[in-house]
Amino acid sequence: MKSSQVTIKDIARELGISPSTVSRALKDHPDISQETKRLVNELAAKYNYKPNIIALSLRNQRSNVIGVIIPEIVHYFFSSVISGIEEVANEHGYSVMISQSVEDYNREVAACDTFLNGIIDGILVSVSKETANYDHFHRFEEEGIPIVFFDRAVDEILADKIIIDDFDGAYQATEHLIVQGRRKIVHFAGPQNRLIGQNRLNGYLKAMRDNGVVIDERLIIPCDTFQSALVETQKLIDSGLKFDSIFTVNDFTAAGAMKVLLRNGYKIPTDIAVVGFGDDQTSLMVEPTLTTVNQPGFEMGKKAMEQLIRRITQSKPEPPVTEILKTQLIVRESSRVK
Repeated sequence: MKSSQVTIKDIARELGISPSTVSRALKDHPDISQETKRLVNELAAKYNYKPNIIALSLRNQRSNVIGVIIPEIVHYFFSSVISGIEEVANEHGYSVMISQSVEDYNREVAACDTFLNGIIDGILVSVSKETANYDHFHRFEEEGIPIVFFDRAVDEILADKIIIDDFDGAYQATEHLIVQGRRKIVHFAGPQNRLIGQNRLNGYLKAMRDNGVVIDERLIIPCDTFQSALVETQKLIDSGLKFDSIFTVNDFTAAGAMKVLLRNGYKIPTDIAVVGFGDDQTSLMVEPTLTTVNQPGFEMGKKAMEQLIRRITQSKPEPPVTEILKTQLIVRESSRVK
């Protein structure tokens, strides 16, 4: 192997580790073990590895541009996050470029490619529901571009995360229904390949167990969109299963469930109580108004951008941090019996 041709990927392949681990080891990152750092540096010295000076010089020239990848901008929550990002970005002289994955893995990868081919100082990401492979995110680390995940994070990437306390929010929502006298509580659950879906389901389960409510697995149903709620709620009614309330993973799903319940002659909340998650504007547009869990999108956007700026301007590597933002239960007409 010629020394002039040696890359981080070559070193990674020979040692059987990931390119991002090699990159972190060469930068003396605190998350990498001393033994791994020794092996990487010895092999780099053996092959006389030299970083790409042209690429580094381009990276070291600040563009004051930040990339943002979100699932969908039409959601009130994500538009609130963007407002928070832009407020902090403007205060610090950064411009923001936004790309939507529309919950599609391939579009998310394409967005990453676009940002990698341009000159950005850092990137903020909320991962699509489809994403199960994270190589496209590792590439930012290899290029020395800081990445901060918000809302939808992944444990597989060592990076900063700004997330909602989804577990506690779901716990509050479920316990509220239990306190209202509900025992047959349906949970319309989000995708279990995302931490959000897992944490909201686990919060529901913990509240049920802590209050001595029997968990019926048949009442835990994968359903996280308005359209799927129209189908699944009708199927639930037609099945004859007894239920007295529904807690949904988001407000759009709750709106779909309410539409079908009302169409079938159920009174909300007298017959069936409904609680959503997100405090989207939809929650005030439906009738009756929707009890939901508020998640601070604007604050999340500000904190994500502030953390990214800290990473861009830091003088030495520091371990990744995870900040968890508190939620608040907003009780409205859909769950409160007068």
